[in-house]
Amino acid sequence: MTVLFISLGLALTPGPPPQAPEPPFSERARSAALAETMQLRLAGSKLADAVSGAERQGLLRAVTLLTTQAKALTGPDQGPSPSATGPAVGTPAATAPGTSAPSSGQAAPPDSPAALITALSASGGQRLSDAEESDGGMARLLAAVGTAQLLQASSLATAVGAAAPDMPALPGPAAAPASSAAPAGSCPPVPTPSGAGEGTATPATALAMTVKTEAETVYGYQVALARLEGTAAGSAAQLLARHESVLAEAEALSRAQCVDIPAREAGYTLGPLFLESPAAGLGSLEAGTLPVYGDLVALSDGSTRQWAISGLLAAARRAALWGADSGPLPGIVVDTAQLPELPDASPAPESPGTGSPGTP
Repeated sequence: MTVLFISLGLALTPGPPPQAPEPPFSERARSAALAETMQLRLAGSKLADAVSGAERQGLLRAVTLLTTQAKALTGPDQGPSPSATGPAVGTPAATAPGTSAPSSGQAAPPDSPAALITALSASGGQRLSDAEESDGGMARLLAAVGTAQLLQASSLATAVGAAAPDMPALPGPAAAPASSAAPAGSCPPVPTPSGAGEGTATPATALAMTVKTEAETVYGYQVALARLEGTAAGSAAQLLARHESVLAEAEALSRAQCVDIPAREAGYTLGPLFLESPAAGLGSLEAGTLPVYGDLVALSDGSTRQWAISGLLAAARRAALWGADSGPLPGIVVDTAQLPELPDASPAPESPGTGSPGTP
């Protein structure tokens, strides 16, 4: 028997290479924030070159703020990242400034101060929205960037004589009404994280610190109110009532989450400068609450994080009311000199000097 083997020529066509997995939401949110901040920075610089006087100074302040924020958003692969107590700020991958991101939502560059104000406000609102869903440290960074951009939009509107933008609609303060508190005796023992020391930041410690800080702020307003007159006294009275409500909200959140509520003290220590200049002292008090709310943003989630983001923005606006500087990243303690340089070669316009991004 003869066996015949016939060989057929076969050509194998390689399949398409596997697609890279989509970056996590936090990284896409950071990339989008960086791209939009760089676009606003460039637009602000061009607008500043075309005007003079108070309008130019206001635009230069916006450019300076956006430059610092872009550095903070650049990512850890290109330099150190800002951080406060709690989770580190940053994500594993970095995106070059100006690179588009899936959620950037960039439109045409603003071509007038009014358009820049609108774009700043929209960007700030988007950053706060993205902070709700991002990972811990990145949520704090995005909330800080969004808060400062919203304040800067209002400040720039005053400088150029434009209409102030509307603040974004954030979740209401009643995130955890008293009726939602856990029934007495139903709270389980709170486990201690493995290897955690006494100073380890947790959602419970962040919430307890928020309660303590608000109680101290209420006391500060009570003391200052007796020393203020005129419109300042009226503003202090209104804000005292607001802080009393915020304190009650923070305590309600604590009860709902089985967090021990720090006991209220009869009084708190206030420095002599506070008594000499109570208005400035209230500004310092308000600015001092920002890192506390920043920590709560980073360490919480869900409705508690939404409440913390709202609290961060409200505290920054109150600090600006009393003339305090919240900085380019409210809620984050950072040495801006340690931020990485931007890789682009175009220098930012000369800074007009230091000043609060939220004050006129």
